[in-house]
Amino acid sequence: MDLNRVTLIGNLTKDPAKKASPSGQSISEFSLATNYRTEAKETVEFHDIVAWGKLADIISQYVKKGSKVYVEGRLHTNGWKDKAGKPHKKTEIVADNLIMLGHRGKKEVQVPASA
Repeated sequence: MDLNRVTLIGNLTKDPAKKASPSGQSISEFSLATNYRTEAKETVEFHDIVAWGKLADIISQYVKKGSKVYVEGRLHTNGWKDKAGKPHKKTEIVADNLIMLGHRGKKEVQVPASA
C-alpha cells in the first residue's frame, strides 16, 4: 500500500488566484509559507497549493493573504516543455481539506476528493 498525503499549517503569502478549467470547474491557487526553527536559525518554506470545485470557491471567498490555515492534500507533479523545448516540472499540493485558523469560530471546509 502506498500513501501520498501532505498536512501543513502556515500563512498565505498572497490572496488566492481563482480561475476556471476548460470544463468550467473552479480552481483556486495560492502559496503557503511554513516556518521551521532550530536552535541556530529559522527557515521558511513555500508551498504551491491548488484546490478544485466547491473547496476552491470557498477558499477564494473566505481566505486572504496572511490567513493561517491547515491544509491536507496530496502531492502532484506537472511536467511541460517551454517554447524552446526545455522541460520543466512543478510539484504542488492538491488540497482536499482546509481549516481556517486564527479566526473567530474556526471554520472547517471539507470536501470529498470526488467532488
